[in-house]
Amino acid sequence: MTDAALRLDLWLWYARVARQRSACVRLIEEGRIRINSQPVSKPHARLRIGDVLTLPAIGSRSIRVLCVTGLGDRRGSAEAARLLYEEIAETSFSKNP
Repeated sequence: MTDAALRLDLWLWYARVARQRSACVRLIEEGRIRINSQPVSKPHARLRIGDVLTLPAIGSRSIRVLCVTGLGDRRGSAEAARLLYEEIAETSFSKNP
């Protein structure tokens, strides 16, 4: 088994969670990302295959839960980015009960 890991901000950018790496960093620093249910506030947090990410879906009022299936080595096409994770769930929410 390998101990391969990648910075969280890079992985989010490779996986096309946001258009710019700075937007990925902002999401992390705002405390809006969780790795294995633990809040993360540092862009250099290490992400490994098998980790579960909880993050807001950009541009909508929902939460995405992703299982990391690959680390990647560059930002590629949307099809290549989709191979880096498996979508476990996407849940919508609203402020009104």
